[in-house]
Amino acid sequence: MLDDAANILQRVADMICGYPMFLVLIGGGIFLFLFSGAVSLRRLPHAVAELRRGKSDSDKGQISSAQALAGVVSATVGMGNIAGVAIALVMGGPGAIFWMWVSALLGMCTKYHEGVLAIKYRGTTDTGESAGGTMHIIDQALGRRWHWLAVSFAVAGMFGTLCIMNANQLTEAVTSVISPEGATTRMRFFTGLAIAGVVSMVVLGGIRRIARVATWLVPFMVGAYFLMVAWIIVINITAVPGVIASIFREAFNLKAGWGALAGVAIIGARRAAFVNDAGVGTATIMHGASRNDEPVKEGLIAMLGPAIDSGFVCTLTALAILIGVDLNAVDGVKGLSIAMDAFGSQIPGGQYMLMVIVACFAISSMFSYSFYGTRCASYLVGERLSRIYTYVFIATLVVFAVIPVSAAVSMCDLFYALMVFPTMFTLLRLSGHVRKETRRYFKSKNDTGLTTEPDLHYDN
Repeated sequence: MLDDAANILQRVADMICGYPMFLVLIGGGIFLFLFSGAVSLRRLPHAVAELRRGKSDSDKGQISSAQALAGVVSATVGMGNIAGVAIALVMGGPGAIFWMWVSALLGMCTKYHEGVLAIKYRGTTDTGESAGGTMHIIDQALGRRWHWLAVSFAVAGMFGTLCIMNANQLTEAVTSVISPEGATTRMRFFTGLAIAGVVSMVVLGGIRRIARVATWLVPFMVGAYFLMVAWIIVINITAVPGVIASIFREAFNLKAGWGALAGVAIIGARRAAFVNDAGVGTATIMHGASRNDEPVKEGLIAMLGPAIDSGFVCTLTALAILIGVDLNAVDGVKGLSIAMDAFGSQIPGGQYMLMVIVACFAISSMFSYSFYGTRCASYLVGERLSRIYTYVFIATLVVFAVIPVSAAVSMCDLFYALMVFPTMFTLLRLSGHVRKETRRYFKSKNDTGLTTEPDLHYDN
């Protein structure tokens, strides 16, 4: 009976999380990119300048905009940036990376809209503290008749942000290094306890402690990863031009027909969409906690997230794998093991160094996801009772470290999709409001880039 239920759940999750969610994320991203006047391209210098300025002058919110970005990146830079890229390369070849870049560009635009709306339609908790998230945007901007959609997002968010895959795969990676012949349930249990202990020391301190740790940890882990890949590039410098050429050449390779080209594009774009969380709504929760009253400033900073994770970190992974591994010799679809082979073959002890980076990536994701789930719980049951969710979140890290996760992952993926649909509906419905805010802000800065567009009127 349980096996039948698990199989049904997996089929439903695969059906919803496949092309429907892909089309919503990528198709919606294309619309937002075009409708906004390619904001992720044209306003990128402003975004970098705003991040360097780093001021958050509002008395609302709990963290700075830069800390919000660090929190978002700490959530999105995870297993997907290593294992996900390896899977994309094995399935789609080097050309998949080009389409990951395209998807990252669209994701930047989606995150821009999330950041703008998170501040413009920020809500409050039952204790009077400001709070962000898709659920608050829906209530504030779309009205009570869409309240059911806000509730559905919050319910999905509580379950979708449980770190099932991160806890399980990190445990798998750690125990495989300790015991290559295979880990016992006892070993996995104690590894899960250790992970839960580390995570609890941070998440029980609330958003301010999460933001402080993320602000320190994100530059460290991305910087350390960059140095490892830089070493691989330096010692294989003659191979780099060929690797880069293969990415562009294979991205538009028509030898196997248009169907194969579309397949490569979908593989790359889909991997990136799952890596950067653009359109999922989690970023609205973190950026809604920012001490910032200017929606466009927050949007500009928010859109840097996909540039860092799907653009920079995923490119580092791709270069290391393409230099260090012969993809034609890979049997079957593999992820993390391919990356570990690549680093191990190029750097003495590289697989162990990568293991440390992977641990940082995975644990940093858990910090931010605990905050996302707690905010969703707070929206549903109030601030006081939401504290219980934090303890449940910590306990599940031990559970997911031990159990086989096929059914659990399907459930998590399903709730993840149920976050995407309300978020993308809201972003598309309010895209006109974002464009008005953008025009207003840059007109006040004597920037005429968007002031030639006609003034449009949108009803809620």
